[in-house]
Amino acid sequence: MCATSGSGLKKPFRFLPGREDFSCVSPFRNSPQKRAGKGDHAPNQFQDRLPHAMLTTNDIRTTFLEYFAGRGHQIVPSSSLVPRNDPTLLFTNAGMVQFKNVFTGQETRPYSRATTAQKVVRAGGKHNDLDNVGYTARHHTFFEMMGNFSFGDYFKPEAIELAWTLITRNFALPKEKLLVTVYSEDEEAAGLWRSIAGLDDSRIIRIPTSDNFWRMGDTGPCGPCSEIFYDHGPDVPGGPPGSPDEDGDRFVEIWNLVFMQFFEDPPGVRSPLPRPSIDTGMGLERFAAIMQGKRDNYDTDTFVALIQASAEVTHQAADGPFKSSHRVVADHLRSAAFLIADGVLPSKDGRGYVLRRIMRRAMRHLHMMGTKEPVFYKLLPALIQQMGGAYPELVQGEALIRETMRNEEERFKAMLDRGLGLLEEETSKLSSGAALPGDVAFRLYDTFGFPLDLTQDALRGSGHTVDVAGFDSAMNEQRQRARAAWVGSGDTAMETVWFEARDKFGASEFLGYTTEQADGEVQAVIASNSFIKEAGVGTEVAVLLNQTPFYGESGGQAGDTGFLTASGLRVAITDTQKKAGDLIVHYGTVTEGTLRPGQAVTATVDHDRRSAIRAHHSATHLLHEALRRKLGDHVAQKGSLNSPDRLRFDVSQPRPITPEELAEIEAEVNRRVRENSKVVTRSMTPEQAVEEGAMALFGEKYGDEVRVVSMGGPDENKAAWSLELCGGTHVDRTGDIGHFRITSESGVSAGVRRIEAVAGTAAEALSIASEQRLTQMAAMLKVGVAEAPERLALLLEERRAMERQISALQRKLAAGSVESAGVEQVGAARLATRNVGETAPRELKGLAETILKQGNADVVVLISTADGKGSVVAAVAPALTEKVDAVALVRAASVAMGGKGGGGRRDMAQAGGPDAGAADAAFAAVRETLAGLV
Repeated sequence: MCATSGSGLKKPFRFLPGREDFSCVSPFRNSPQKRAGKGDHAPNQFQDRLPHAMLTTNDIRTTFLEYFAGRGHQIVPSSSLVPRNDPTLLFTNAGMVQFKNVFTGQETRPYSRATTAQKVVRAGGKHNDLDNVGYTARHHTFFEMMGNFSFGDYFKPEAIELAWTLITRNFALPKEKLLVTVYSEDEEAAGLWRSIAGLDDSRIIRIPTSDNFWRMGDTGPCGPCSEIFYDHGPDVPGGPPGSPDEDGDRFVEIWNLVFMQFFEDPPGVRSPLPRPSIDTGMGLERFAAIMQGKRDNYDTDTFVALIQASAEVTHQAADGPFKSSHRVVADHLRSAAFLIADGVLPSKDGRGYVLRRIMRRAMRHLHMMGTKEPVFYKLLPALIQQMGGAYPELVQGEALIRETMRNEEERFKAMLDRGLGLLEEETSKLSSGAALPGDVAFRLYDTFGFPLDLTQDALRGSGHTVDVAGFDSAMNEQRQRARAAWVGSGDTAMETVWFEARDKFGASEFLGYTTEQADGEVQAVIASNSFIKEAGVGTEVAVLLNQTPFYGESGGQAGDTGFLTASGLRVAITDTQKKAGDLIVHYGTVTEGTLRPGQAVTATVDHDRRSAIRAHHSATHLLHEALRRKLGDHVAQKGSLNSPDRLRFDVSQPRPITPEELAEIEAEVNRRVRENSKVVTRSMTPEQAVEEGAMALFGEKYGDEVRVVSMGGPDENKAAWSLELCGGTHVDRTGDIGHFRITSESGVSAGVRRIEAVAGTAAEALSIASEQRLTQMAAMLKVGVAEAPERLALLLEERRAMERQISALQRKLAAGSVESAGVEQVGAARLATRNVGETAPRELKGLAETILKQGNADVVVLISTADGKGSVVAAVAPALTEKVDAVALVRAASVAMGGKGGGGRRDMAQAGGPDAGAADAAFAAVRETLAGLV
């Protein structure tokens, strides 16, 4: 019911599909339907088709959204699967997540009713359906939650009427097939179902438990729930909700309505909300099954298409022995593609780890079906064909999604056979029903990349389980890191004070695109998250102005610094941030006078710092395009920093970028800089921008209008060489960047490379510093700068020749000194020992071999004391190696000099120790060890 998971078999939805600002990008751009205007109650265009043609899943989604749009609801696009306003969630798991702050009153929006089709993933944390996917009719890791919401607008009567009309009139479900549940104390809802839907009490089931009473938390908004169920008929096992047989398949919940009616604080004490609200949800996949006459979500059109694609690439029948495997692949394909499109990449922890688990589970099932090469990515076109119209991020991110899937499967296949071999070997040792030891499961994870649930899935049907406690114990440290990586991740929940300020003062007006100085009025002075009436000298403050030229940090661009001034007042601004979406907050310290709300001030941005930031930001755009053109369309931004002294740019790239490629990329950027083309910024809708070829950043939330920054003339299929959606500040012409130099390239994580570079004055400073160092070097060599490399090469060659001469002399002297020192008899062996002083340790082996070949000794042991450290080498004649092991001799010597042993072969070994002064003790240890051997 309300409190249970929604995608599982006969577990009704509480958290059901919705979306985030669908006014920007239409989810049904390819649909012939026109969006109905507010208040337009025209009949749905699909209604006449229902008796004659099956509605596709895309038809149902469009019908739902158009129905509510025609009744005054704002179509809001799906929010990212990475929550932006709830740091406690791993993934977006319900349609209401993006509206949480609206429901609690912390945020207001320009509409009071909304409808959504929300992407949802449940594969980690509290809501985890991964283990059941592929083996039940209605479990999914990814699904869509349709929903309609009222923020203090309509309440129970209209919510019930809207739901009942849509289901029975527009979707034409037979009324006799429907029944509802209500919270047992909610007589109002029961009465409305009688009067609006005409249901008698036998089809209105009262649920007395908390399953039908929703809470946002221990305190806060709460209220009763009401669900609509579909009856598959008496030939299907199962009873109605609330009965002992409710877990059967006969009655399936299709829609849940939450009536946010009360505020609970403290627990158990409820008061009516001044503006009751509505949160509803309908699971698209299970509703599509009903509309298409199916009892299994995997038999609906979208899944049939994906399963057929899986059958084609694996050459295994869709309904054959691998039926469950095809279902796993189809479901996990959707999750993986959408997560990657929203900016998640496979990794060892956090969201990336969950993505890797999903992908590898699908890949193991593909392997089970006989695939030898990576094929998971080959299923992407089928998914885009089914869902790309509703979710254009799949189309925009196709290259990145494809490359990520292919690279992950290549890595996994390299380890899969060995891992499965180990699993088979270990399970063969188990008695019937015994659990696989936890340390074995951990070894599969740690060495072969097998997540625990993949091992459990591989054991399914064998009668064996996994010792999870043992696995957890072995993996405790990794689990803690993974948990730390996502708890509190996502955007930090914005403090209540900023929502209060946003509601009271409205958005800050940014003037910084055209000016670096402007007058403004102080709207609020905040310290320690509280509004204050004044701030004196030395007080650290956050200041809101009605308008400002200061840029608030976002999109990788650092916030501005500068000053706020007035007569007798000066505030040093050290940082500027964005809060509550569009509030620009100036952080600083009062250095003169007293700051009060209502004052008129002049806001002045640090010009030199802003100019340096602009150069780096514009250079980043050129770098991004140059990378894509050189390396491929899979390159996408994964993070950036544009500061006054440098830029840092993280991109999706599966392998290191070679020095030759970096040189070409740097040259291409500088070529575009020298073109000195005009940097043009325009405002347009996101749809228009994408149509012109603009690059949008996945995971970014765009409004009704966006700024599109273009650099360079028209190129190929784009309006400009570089075209990106960006709200940052930029140079007027590319020539203003001045110069661009890449300083480093490195790996950040699997599939992500980091480039650091400098532009403008920072690049000039680097060039000047490099020139100064070269001039100094030339002066030391007593030649001109042009001749310095040749002169340095000559000196290095002369040094190498001298080193070779010195080494030869040292060997000769050392050999002579050893020979002159004579040989001592130790048991049946002739031992030659010598301390060769400062002779380089690398010379010892060759020297020992030379002495041994003279034939006067059976064993040669040499010690070098170069650089204050002891290095020992032992050489043993072939005739003696069966009795004498050179490794044993050098280990004894090493221990005597404070070392920990050495290694090598029986005839030649080397070791060392930190105490060169113990060379005599080392020789004594060698004699003692040798005597014990011969």
